[in-house]
Amino acid sequence: MPELTITEIMQEVHATATAKGWHEKPVNFGEQLMLVTTELAEAMEAYRETGELGNLFRLDRIPLELADVVIRVCDLCQELSIPLADAIAQKIAYNKTRSHKHGGKVV
Repeated sequence: MPELTITEIMQEVHATATAKGWHEKPVNFGEQLMLVTTELAEAMEAYRETGELGNLFRLDRIPLELADVVIRVCDLCQELSIPLADAIAQKIAYNKTRSHKHGGKVV
């Protein structure tokens, strides 16, 4: 399968979601953000079940949950006409100008 651009992914996932009935009523932005959060929580649960970073990418579940995060974000952006590809490019350029660890932030 050829690599898709962010814009192509947005169009594809939105078309699928629409065809499957997920856009029959107006979007609830807060609810959609929580669905993204749910996918992240599912990835965390998959990680907790393995307990080892070494096995992280050999498991099918973690990459699929992270894919669900991207799919939900792309679908939401397409539905709301948010120019996600442009925003990503803008943030990448901005982040290149930031100081090391953004001036000392601790993770």
